[in-house]
Amino acid sequence: MGTTITAYDTIAAISTPPGEGAISIVRLSGEAALQTAAKVYHGKNLLKVPTNTINYGHIIDPDSGETVDEVMVSVLRGPKTYTREDMVEINCHGGIVSTNRVLQLLLGAGARMAEPGEFTKRAFLNGRIDLTEAESVMDLIRAKTDRAMQVAVDQLDGDLRRLITNLRQEILEVLAQVEVNIDYPEYDTDQMTTKMLQEKAQLVLSRVDELLQTASQGKVLREGLATAIVGRPNVGKSSLLNHMMHEDKAIVTDVPGTTRDVLEEYVNVRGVPLKLVDTAGIRDTDDKVEKIGVERSRQAITKADLIILVLDASQPLTAEDEALIKATAAKKRIVVLNKQDLPAQLDQTQLAALVPAEQLIRTSILKAEGVAALDQQIASLFFGGIENSQTTVMVTNSRQIGLLRQAKASLQSVLAGIEAGMPIDLVQIDMTAAWDKLGEITGDAAPDELITQLFSQFCLGK
Repeated sequence: MGTTITAYDTIAAISTPPGEGAISIVRLSGEAALQTAAKVYHGKNLLKVPTNTINYGHIIDPDSGETVDEVMVSVLRGPKTYTREDMVEINCHGGIVSTNRVLQLLLGAGARMAEPGEFTKRAFLNGRIDLTEAESVMDLIRAKTDRAMQVAVDQLDGDLRRLITNLRQEILEVLAQVEVNIDYPEYDTDQMTTKMLQEKAQLVLSRVDELLQTASQGKVLREGLATAIVGRPNVGKSSLLNHMMHEDKAIVTDVPGTTRDVLEEYVNVRGVPLKLVDTAGIRDTDDKVEKIGVERSRQAITKADLIILVLDASQPLTAEDEALIKATAAKKRIVVLNKQDLPAQLDQTQLAALVPAEQLIRTSILKAEGVAALDQQIASLFFGGIENSQTTVMVTNSRQIGLLRQAKASLQSVLAGIEAGMPIDLVQIDMTAAWDKLGEITGDAAPDELITQLFSQFCLGK
């Protein structure tokens, strides 16, 4: 990707969330950003003020002469800006009407309404960031935990880009050697080039595999982990939800069947964002409303990434408990043996035959005992040995993961072709395909329609 800055028309958008607030920011970027803002701004001459300064003044309707708002205007001259173009950010008083009025005046002065993500798209097209860094901008905005934020910041700093660029360079070096072998066979031997091709393919494949091993954790950080709390009625599911959320969100009583619908909330458990689902207690019932809730609970089990199955230690194991244990056996699961503060009635030998010991956590949610062990178990399940690492490069979205898998398949084809004794020029095709797929991750080899589709997912004004 080159560093030449392309001249684009001037775009404008509100970059702060809609609604009332202390301030709102209207952002401009483009060839005539300063001139456009100057048409509606009364204060210092924006065309003459130094870059990276903030200037006090007023927004004036040029047609009526009416003062619209008292503002602070930041002047940022390219190329040292977010988009590498001239930019202006107008800090208005927060409010829907006044902010929109400022935006409309800028559009009337010659700016165009920005498309979703167009500011970041220009940063990409002007060579300031690559696609991994662009995607990390939205990851940072949407981060639900400190750990998710740190991974996004690392990508924004270019950690993934540097790794992918290095892998592509490794491939490029061996492809150049193959070309020499094909064009000038008298200066090389097939055996030497084939050996180099094999070694490079193995090296890059191992590093791609290492990245793919972070894929599940990365997606969890980015999208959240769908977690269903299940169990028969009155075992402590809603109490567990309330404890994890640190508020009384779900109704808790000693009457079985209180929860009749599926409640969903996001919680942060040691850096893991959980989309926590408290389900209706699963049991046979004649109550029509409760029956609907039970059916939704069964659906939640099917869709969940993680099951927290709650059992009551103060009662014998029931047929409903056993059915739930069997229904969740194939899922990633933690079994919470609750109500340890009451006299034990559950047969531990019977339970041990059904649930592996490493899945079992003993708690008294009423006494807030054992919940820390549950949190640790969740973190361990999804981060393994890297939960405390601050430098691990992660892939965090489906696009990156899919391209890495395609690159892996091409590298495996290279090794299989060498093993089968295929001509080196045919093996080269698969190596080039791996180079291309890695390039799509950073945007160096990405088609235009992919770039357009990717940035369309961004919020307006970013």
